Amino acid sequence: MMKSSVLGYPRIGADREWKKALEAFWAGKLAEGDFLQRLKEIRLNHLQKQLNKGIDLIPVGDFSFYDHILDTAAMFGLIPQRFNYKGGVVPLSVYYGVARGTAEAAASEMTKWFNTNYHYIVPELQGATPSLTENKPLAAYREAKAELGIAGKPVIVGPLTFLKLSKGYDSSEFDAWLDRLLPLYVQILRELEQEGVEWVQMDEPILVTHTDDEDVKRLGQIYSTFTKAAPKLNIMLQTYFESVERYGDIVKLPVKGIGLDFVHGYKGNLQALQALGFPADKVLGAGVIDGRGIWKASLQEKQTLLQTLEKIVPADRIIVQSSCSLLHVPVSVDRETKLSPVLRDALAFADEKLDELALLTRTLGGTSAAAELKKHDQDLIGLRDSEERNRQDIRQAVAGIRSVEPKRSEPFAKRYAAQQAKWQLPLLPTTTIGSFPQSAEVRKARQLWRKGEWSQSQYDAYIQEQIDIWIKLQEEIGLDVLVHGEFERTDMVEFFGEKLAGFAFTQNGWVQSYGSRCVKPPVIYGDVAFTGDMTVEETRYAQSKTNRPVKGMLTGPITIMNWSFVRDDIPREEIAYQLAYALRQEVEALEKAGIGMIQVDEPAVREGLPLKETEKAGYLEWAVRAFRITTSTVQDSTQIHTHMCYCEFHDMIDSIQDMDADVISIETSRSHGELIHSFEQNQYGLGIGLGVYDIHSPRVPAVEEMTSMIDRALRVLDPQLFWINPDCGLKTRGREETVQALRNMVEATRIARDKQSALK
Repeated sequence: MMKSSVLGYPRIGADREWKKALEAFWAGKLAEGDFLQRLKEIRLNHLQKQLNKGIDLIPVGDFSFYDHILDTAAMFGLIPQRFNYKGGVVPLSVYYGVARGTAEAAASEMTKWFNTNYHYIVPELQGATPSLTENKPLAAYREAKAELGIAGKPVIVGPLTFLKLSKGYDSSEFDAWLDRLLPLYVQILRELEQEGVEWVQMDEPILVTHTDDEDVKRLGQIYSTFTKAAPKLNIMLQTYFESVERYGDIVKLPVKGIGLDFVHGYKGNLQALQALGFPADKVLGAGVIDGRGIWKASLQEKQTLLQTLEKIVPADRIIVQSSCSLLHVPVSVDRETKLSPVLRDALAFADEKLDELALLTRTLGGTSAAAELKKHDQDLIGLRDSEERNRQDIRQAVAGIRSVEPKRSEPFAKRYAAQQAKWQLPLLPTTTIGSFPQSAEVRKARQLWRKGEWSQSQYDAYIQEQIDIWIKLQEEIGLDVLVHGEFERTDMVEFFGEKLAGFAFTQNGWVQSYGSRCVKPPVIYGDVAFTGDMTVEETRYAQSKTNRPVKGMLTGPITIMNWSFVRDDIPREEIAYQLAYALRQEVEALEKAGIGMIQVDEPAVREGLPLKETEKAGYLEWAVRAFRITTSTVQDSTQIHTHMCYCEFHDMIDSIQDMDADVISIETSRSHGELIHSFEQNQYGLGIGLGVYDIHSPRVPAVEEMTSMIDRALRVLDPQLFWINPDCGLKTRGREETVQALRNMVEATRIARDKQSALK
């Protein structure tokens, strides 16, 4: 009989009680002892829920005080030297210092966890000597068994993945670091074996990315060492997010189980399994329930898939699992009382996915009739057949625009001439990325309006007052191209989703982004359609208050898609084109209203890159196409801007140029030197602004700092095409620091212009 398991459960709690506890502790409102007790209660509640749902193998050790990669680093004493860590169990003050920074030391870098919207803290290895500070998996196992009688499955980040995701060492030192860490892992596993642990989940998601011969050799060393050290312990080598590379080599490793993703890695993993078979001495962890998506699974289809797998692997050697940790989905649909019944009934968050796993396993075990699966799947039919998912007007329109190559009517050189003739901009034009500080008063006004305590006219008048203030400030500061400030917007994706058909918004669909930061992504559940002007009113009002150009500000199609939960019944490419078609209508409306500069931001293009190298070019091709669909119908004299957060520019320069934006601004202040180096190796012939100061800090940079950044950029970039701007939006900054930083930026620009004049 098959067993069920999950790879991890959301930390935040149904009411975000985890987040609230963290923030209360950080604010000094919760004593450390009370904080630890509160987190224990939350942790045990999550385990009890999985037990009550009928999950057979329950993960322990997946719960975290902030981030599981930071936990692993702390367990091995890998704390950056600047935090003055003296050894032993890492204190909470040091642990949170690494994550959030202190008055004396900057926080460690944070980056995306593979291709999800979760962020982990990057371990820093330079100058560190690893040691086992505490056996966290053992402590988690003991707690679950003592408190709830659960013989859990400890979850550990594998050594290959941990090292590949760390920084602060040269590639030639990789094997030396592996040699340092292996004895510590061995100690953990031996102690687990002595405790009577049956299964350990060793997470190695790095194996779905490029895996070379050296990595295969290392894997052999790692898992041979583990098996010899703890021969009675069953190790489930767990992969997720895609199909594994080097399947034939990985299934030969001396472990008891191999966990594969049959949702996002469905095709590759199934083909490998069918072509090469599966070892008779191993258990297959079959990840058939989507751990990242929010939709109910068709359990009849999953049953068919598992029956296919049974032809290769006997049922008693299959564990039915989530495809990855449920960390990436909200906790429960129960609280979504305002969604339409058709949509609500088609959703499955973490708790509902536990039900699906239990039901699927029971049915396959023969203790439940297949009618249960059919009844479960019935809820999917209503949404599938709904009008919102079958808008032929949208399907036909998108098919029409796909049949025509989207491009501007003239090449950049001719557009540049037309735009210069129209705008008469000075050398090195100055601007900002779009948003200005959203004070507590702005947020309160929005709340009053949403609650109905303010009328629409009251709220509109307030927003216009804010626009008036900041248009005047921008003119006084001396900026050349202005923005309206985005005071009416809560979020750069939610704002547009609320104005487009095909979107829905949950009440409690929170997921962890990083630390205590939780986000509530919009749900793209139907065909996306333009329903009316979204940004025209505020932008046109701002333009009426100044003779200088005001940029219209939009979020691009790929970013809206990548930062939402999206439907899974059509390809993402199709969703991107629907969004592009809707946004193009907004671009055209702005232009018709007299707005001649329009910025379509795409900070999340790189985030959507597939994990497989062979699929990246295809994704970039249609991502670029979606951007051009959005922007290509405007007149030559209309200037299209875009903004991207920092990316490894050198490996995307062709795609970025193919977007054919007249001006691109890139978030670079923290990695300015790296990006300038990219331009030394690659030519870029369109307008570009490299952020000259970091908006993520309240610190006001000196004029000299910005001047230095500008000077270095102009060594490799054409001054005629160079713009000067902050590196991102200013929504989170305070008014005074923003004004002073922009004054310094304008002064640095004046100095740079004088230098350029002297060169002529």
